[in-house]
Formats: sequence, structure tokens, C-alpha cells
Amino acid sequence: MCLHDHSSAAVPSAAPSRRGVLASAAALAGISAAGIAAQLGSAPAAQAAEPPAGPNYHGRPATPGAVIIEGGTIVDPLTGDAIEDGVLVLDGGKVTAVGTRDATRKAVADVAGRATVLNASGRWVTPGLVDAHVHANALSDARILLQGGVTAFRSGSSSFYQDVALAALPGWVPGASPRVRPAGLFISPEQGDSILADPDLAPLAALKNGITDPQDLAYLTRVNLARGAEVIKTRANPRAGLPEQDPRELVYDVEQLSAVVKAARGAGVLCHAYSAEGIDGAVRAGVASIEHGVFVSEQTIAEMVRRGTHFTPTMDAISSMARSSNPVLAARGKEYTPIHKAAVKAAHEAGVTIVAGTDSFGNDVTPLGVEVRLLNEAGLSPLEAMRAATTYSARLLGWEGRAGRLVAGGFADAVVVDADPLSDGSALEKVRAVVAQGVVVRNEL
Repeated sequence: MCLHDHSSAAVPSAAPSRRGVLASAAALAGISAAGIAAQLGSAPAAQAAEPPAGPNYHGRPATPGAVIIEGGTIVDPLTGDAIEDGVLVLDGGKVTAVGTRDATRKAVADVAGRATVLNASGRWVTPGLVDAHVHANALSDARILLQGGVTAFRSGSSSFYQDVALAALPGWVPGASPRVRPAGLFISPEQGDSILADPDLAPLAALKNGITDPQDLAYLTRVNLARGAEVIKTRANPRAGLPEQDPRELVYDVEQLSAVVKAARGAGVLCHAYSAEGIDGAVRAGVASIEHGVFVSEQTIAEMVRRGTHFTPTMDAISSMARSSNPVLAARGKEYTPIHKAAVKAAHEAGVTIVAGTDSFGNDVTPLGVEVRLLNEAGLSPLEAMRAATTYSARLLGWEGRAGRLVAGGFADAVVVDADPLSDGSALEKVRAVVAQGVVVRNEL
């Protein structure tokens, strides 16, 4: 869980360029043309007509081909409706049609002869899943997330802007990575070697007490934004997953967190928080979401409802500590799990929007379907738990109407599962096929 651990001068210098940051992060993430080609041999060769996104690059981005998913029951998490024996048509990276066989007949005819056809008969078709809290630092991490049905995620921070590089991949190589809202570096007192991610961070290495002054926090936030971060990750408390740390101690108070939120200039801030004081300070500072939130108080829940603050409980990350071989972590997991479960139920019943996030790190990936099941067990209905991993997460990430639903013009991201997610809270653990950005990345039908 969350393994990451100078002045008020306005904007950091333009060097290194964002292109340079992407190149360096791509190298750290193990991304290369040869590596991508080897792992995605079926990636489409068609070329897009629009200019490439890469500065001064001579080539053009790839455009995904057509995919038809037919025969399954297509589920809309927003409405709870389902289309039996439905047809989903994807082309050019977008949904071109979804509905009954009659309603989609023309769209099917338009791609006949060039579409990959998946027969989902007897199964259910859902939008691609959206994980609201993941630490992905390499291409292999991204591939594991895709295999579990995650076609979009919000980064919980990376060490050297690898998430910024991953976010650039879908536009060039569809199916290489989920869509990403990158967070860049964790806004935390100690940066360790992450200080080497950017020369503009060198002044922060001289700070005797770490990055704690509001002006320095704002500076680090601005560096992140300049290097491509689209969301900002910070903390109120230490980590629960390190036995030598006390997750109820305060790291940043409301004044410090407010400096981060203000410097973020509207970029959503996700805040790692455990203690009642830490959670309350984060909410009052204006963060977009609380991550973990074990000891959230009733008063703070009411404030979250008033402000529209989201809650990413990362339930598996908390409960799995109980299985740790470390006695401190095992005791912590056993103590926290029932409290956490009750907090999720209370927040949901009060009207707080719950979003699903696994807090997975690297190749140690918890399938998002597991988190959905745990949300269901905590008191959310199967539909509400599914929304936490689709429509609600998509809205939080700024992709409402494009991710989280299968609608015309939306993202060509879909998952085929073996059970009905409207009635079975564990259905999203039973993934059979995944389409990401219009590319079939898993097919066990």
C-alpha cells in the first residue's frame, strides 16, 4: 500500500521538457518500441489521419480496428438496465453502436469483413473497469491491470514520472496500457531518490525538515503539474503497511494540505489519510477524495457529503494486512478491518460517493473485481459496487460519458464476465475477455 514514500517561485523552468520526462520515464518503465511490439503482436497497423501527439515525431499514432461483441447481456451501470442478446460495435477507438441485433444491424454491416468478432453468448458485457487508486510503474504492471479488466486508472503516484509516460501510450499504441490520470511524485515530506526525477527538485534536497513548508509543498505540486501530472497525490498520515510507522500520526495538517490543493489549480487531489483528524483536515482543505479513511468520523462524513468528497476505501489493501507474517501488521489488519467496513457502510448510507481503488503496486495487482466484491460485502448493492468501479470512478477522473458506460461515442473499453454483475457482487472477478481502446487484450471466450 502506497510504497512511495524552493521557494514560492511560480513555475519551474521549462527544462527538462515534458518530452524529456516522458522519454526518461518510458525507459524506467521498460517501454520500448521492440518491447511493445513483442507484447502486443496484434496491435493494429492502421494509421490515424490526425497529426501525431509526439513533438516533432515523424510518424502517426495507430488507430485501432473494429471489434464486435455479440450475444451477451450488455449492462449499463448508470441505469441498471441490461440488453439481452445484445451487440456492441467498436471502431476507431470508440463505441459506434450498442443495442439489440436489429438496432445495431447497420453498424455491424459497416465493419463487416474487417472486425474481430467475440461471441459473448451466455455471458455479460460491461464497460471497462476504472481503478481509482493504482501505482503502476512499468509496462508489465499495465498489462496485468488490463488482464483484470482495468482499462482506465488514476495513479496513486510514481517514483520518476513513469505514470506520465504510461498515460501517453494509448494514443500511440492502443492496448499497451490502460488510460491513465497520472499523479507524478507523491507530495510527501521525504522524496528519497525521487528528488532525481527532475533537476527543478534539487532545491528541495536542502530542506532540513523535509518538504513541510506550505510554499515548498506548493512548489513540488507545481513541478508535478509542469511535468504532466493531471491529479495530485498527498497525505495526511503515515503508511499503515509499514510496521514501524503509526498511521494515526499527523504528517500534514489542514493548512499544509490547503497549500497543495490551492497549488493544484483544480487538478483533483487524492489524500492518503487514516486518522479522524487527518481525514477531517484533508476534507476541509478541499481534496477530491480520501484514500483509505479507516477512522473517518460521523462529523467528517457529513462534511464529505456537503462538499462532494469521494471516498476510495481500498478495502483489500487494509484487510489483507491481517494475513501478514509480521505480527504488527497482522494485528493492525485485524483491528482495522471491521472498523473500516463499518466506515464504508456509514459513508455510503450517508450519501458519500464510494469509488473502487485497489492501491496495487507494481506487479502485485489486486483485481478490481475483488475490491468490488468487498464493497458489496460492506453493504453496497451489487449495482452500487459496480458503479464504484465504472461510472463513479469515471466521473471522478473526468471521463464521465466516455468511460464507465457503453454508449455511442464513448471509449472502446469493454469487459466480458461469466456472471451477472447486477445480482452477483463477485461477478467482476470472473473476467473472460477485455477490450481496451478498441484492441482485444484478453480473449478466453
